[in-house]
Amino acid sequence: MKTEILYGIHPVREALNAGRRKFYEIYVCREKTNKRVDNLIELAKSADIPVRHIHRQKLQSIAGTDTHQGAAAKVSPYPLLSLSEIISDQAGGDNFSFYLLIDNIVDPHNLGALLRTALCVGITGVVTPKDRCAEPSPTVSKSSAGALEHINLARVVNMATAIKNLKKNNVWIIGLDKNGDRSIYENDFNENIALVVGGEKSGIRPLIKKHCDFLSFIPQTGQVSSLNASVAGGIAMYEAYRQRQRKDN
Repeated sequence: MKTEILYGIHPVREALNAGRRKFYEIYVCREKTNKRVDNLIELAKSADIPVRHIHRQKLQSIAGTDTHQGAAAKVSPYPLLSLSEIISDQAGGDNFSFYLLIDNIVDPHNLGALLRTALCVGITGVVTPKDRCAEPSPTVSKSSAGALEHINLARVVNMATAIKNLKKNNVWIIGLDKNGDRSIYENDFNENIALVVGGEKSGIRPLIKKHCDFLSFIPQTGQVSSLNASVAGGIAMYEAYRQRQRKDN
């Protein structure tokens, strides 16, 4: 039986709310009680999930970190989807699809931050490569404040092939690149789109750039040459969200 340990109040609570993982046991710190921990205990009891009250040192050992916020849980692995499942889930819907493709991002904190924003803008699904990218780990769940638990995420062997499949489903591919030929504000996001965000150091890989329909940059000034990957992705996602919301209204 493969399991993992979620840690932090938000990840455990959101995993409970999402209902996508099996919970085997929840651990709470004897020395740290507050309303948020009490709420987790009530949620666990209502779902008939065992709760163990343990000492801080033991909880730190189970979670593997001291940033557990007084709560952790033994759960089933993160429920990945296939790319076809993510695409078919949106097929026939009234709204345009909005995918996030994450290429070459290895920092779990950056991945978590991107997923947190993705959930806020109503992303259809997220696609990451199995190589050259952080896994959807408990650290990512913590960094995303539990947003990972609600995201439809697929990990693919070949990102270029995934892009081809999206294009077959009438999805435009927009790569975020500081040397792009158009500003993100010049894009029309009111259609089926996939936004590609590249890694912290080298950005989108050259092969993936070739498969993008457009490469767009974020206008900036000052002495810093580029934005943090998760910040850049957040800005671009919210520009798309702004346009799409304006059209709906």
